[in-house]
Amino acid sequence: MNLAVYDMAGKQVGSYEIDPAELAPKVSKQLLHDAVVMYQAKARQGTQKTKTRGEVAGSTKKLYRQKGTGNARAGARRSGTRRGGGHIFAKRPRDFGWRMPRKALQTATRMALASRIADDEVKLVDSLAVAAPRTKAVSGLLAALGLGEKTVLVAPEKHDANVWKSARNIAGVSVAPVAELNAWSILRPRSIVMTKAALDAFRASAKAEPKPAAKKKAARRPAAKRSAKKEAT
Repeated sequence: MNLAVYDMAGKQVGSYEIDPAELAPKVSKQLLHDAVVMYQAKARQGTQKTKTRGEVAGSTKKLYRQKGTGNARAGARRSGTRRGGGHIFAKRPRDFGWRMPRKALQTATRMALASRIADDEVKLVDSLAVAAPRTKAVSGLLAALGLGEKTVLVAPEKHDANVWKSARNIAGVSVAPVAELNAWSILRPRSIVMTKAALDAFRASAKAEPKPAAKKKAARRPAAKRSAKKEAT
């Protein structure tokens, strides 16, 4: 398929030939789901904490005698069944993160970009030439491309301080070079703006990744030889 290439003014200056199957022959929704859930789990702070009955303030003395009062039996005022008492199953700080195999995450990243290209949600620009940090330059480019009110990922080939400073004040716009892209950062925004050099670098890295080796089937001996071996033993 051909992708239109635009300049900073939003005018088409060329086209770019790419086949999404080159990045990923097929798209696995399950793999993408697992990768996104993993990145979201790692983003959780996990700093929540509540007090147990041993941590709340209050006496440990039994409130009243066990029998003869007409009330239900009760222990200390710290009990989790009473107001102001500790939590029965108190929350503790924990790490919600978990890891997936590196090759699976690399495959998920390629699948994510291939699916966005196939859905025509990637806009290519010839270059992101920003001489100095200026929000108007990036906002004008997004408006010219019809992405002024959408969440957008701007992906240059390498980190550019001027591009990052120009886009950081725009709501819903994030900047990440090709080396920092992952399945979650690609799938989260509504649209992606990439440079030709960035897409070339992504394709080169996808080709450089080692492919899984094909499994060799073990050769089976003929039935006559197996029976002869059994008789010999």
